[in-house]
Amino acid sequence: MRTHTPFTCTVVLVTASLLGAAGCAGNDSGGDSAAAAPRTVKPVAGCGGGSWTDPADLAPDRKPARCDKGAPAARPLAKKRKITVATGTLSAEYVAPLQVAVAKGEFTKEGLDVELKVLPTPDALPLLARGDVDAQWAAPEAAVMNGINGGFDIRWVAGNFSPDPTSKSGLWVRLKDGESADHVEMAGRKLGTMIGKGSVIAYPMDTSLKKHGGGLDRISFQQLGSADVLTALQNGGVDSAWLLDPIWRKVDGDKKYAFLGGQPVGEPLGGLLFGPTLLNKDPDAGVAFLRAYIRTVNTYFAGDYKSDPAFVAELAKLMKTDEATLRSTPSMRMDWEIRKGTTDRLQQAYADSGVSKGAPVPEAKAVDRAMYSEAVGHKL
Repeated sequence: MRTHTPFTCTVVLVTASLLGAAGCAGNDSGGDSAAAAPRTVKPVAGCGGGSWTDPADLAPDRKPARCDKGAPAARPLAKKRKITVATGTLSAEYVAPLQVAVAKGEFTKEGLDVELKVLPTPDALPLLARGDVDAQWAAPEAAVMNGINGGFDIRWVAGNFSPDPTSKSGLWVRLKDGESADHVEMAGRKLGTMIGKGSVIAYPMDTSLKKHGGGLDRISFQQLGSADVLTALQNGGVDSAWLLDPIWRKVDGDKKYAFLGGQPVGEPLGGLLFGPTLLNKDPDAGVAFLRAYIRTVNTYFAGDYKSDPAFVAELAKLMKTDEATLRSTPSMRMDWEIRKGTTDRLQQAYADSGVSKGAPVPEAKAVDRAMYSEAVGHKL
């Protein structure tokens, strides 16, 4: 059975769509973009020195940037804007800040009418490239980087989260006789995942595999539905699996299984992607969107937000999930900043797995920290 083909084909097809869209939309930016023009950055009340951290700081115990509750204050646009944001799901916890921002009227305070539209990432990327959607809550996946390499102006403009240090969301393996968590030989094993090689999860997955004699090029993949990954691991259909919150709770503590590693603590791997509308045509709206998002994090997700039973109940209702399930995992570290070198590390993993072609995209062409910096009053 050829388990690699679905992942590679998906990346190729999405990349082709992106490049086609880039070709169609190439004249929209007209050379120098509005986002590149000098913008006035003023200090923001409630956003002091802790509202910015050095992007080069990769320490696991780094405290995420924070402003005061309710900051940065809204600065309503003179004219109301409609913004459509594509997201692959509305039931995942990492999307909760957007849902809360809509529900609490944080976008409305900025003069924005925001619609969250559920679209699979392969369908949404060409729409973002054409400007048919304004933003995407996703990640700089292989297809995105390949599209940028092809000439399209799209940027990763804000992070989303990093896991709590106690979380064990990540790579789990069923131990063979005589094996222990300290030494597992992963080469030649079959890994079950609903996430393809072109996903940002390839980076932490590759890191964990290499610590145990594997690597993305030394294992086989079995693509499975989200409900089937754990079952396949337990019944022997696969040897290992990437288990998300809160699924890993089902095997945690069982000596037949070992946790080999997950997403790096303190390093967001996804968040907001902006297309030509918010990058070039209307950067004021882009900054306003980020201001509302950041204010939502500071107001509702600044610390251990799951310690508030009323807020957990509210989140569960928004996410359409069970309260007990939501409480079973630790609070995520919501984090709007982007670490230095993340896109370089991601692209190395894509190259290792064979889904990235051509020269790596320089960080300056893939990441734009200027808008979230402006939102908190930090001059780059």
